[in-house]
Amino acid sequence: MRYQKLKGIISICRKAGRLVIGFAPMKEALAGGKVCGVITMSDISPKTYKEVMFFCQKANVPVCPLPMDSEAFGDATGRRAVVAAVTDEGFFGRMEALGAEETAAQEPSE
Repeated sequence: MRYQKLKGIISICRKAGRLVIGFAPMKEALAGGKVCGVITMSDISPKTYKEVMFFCQKANVPVCPLPMDSEAFGDATGRRAVVAAVTDEGFFGRMEALGAEETAAQEPSE
C-alpha cells in the first residue's frame, strides 16, 4: 500500500513540474540552487551513487534512497532513471516519509 502511495506522489510531483529526472539535469538543478532533495532508486550503481552524494554534499542537499527500482520509477513518471531531483519541499518530505515506512515494512521483524 505504501509503495503505491510512493509511486503516486512521485507521479504527482512529475506532473506538477517539480521533478528533475536524470543525472545531468539533476547536476544542473543543484548548481541552480533549486533542489530541496534528491531521490535515488535501489538499482543505482555504486559509482553513480557516490557521484550523487558528492554533488549533493557540495550543494548541502539531502539524498533519500527509495526502496524502488528504476523500472517502477519509470512506471510512475514515464521515464526510467536511477536519480531525480525534487524542487518542492513538501513533495520531498512526503517521499522521504513513505520511503522510510516502506523500507521499515520490508525489513524482517525479529
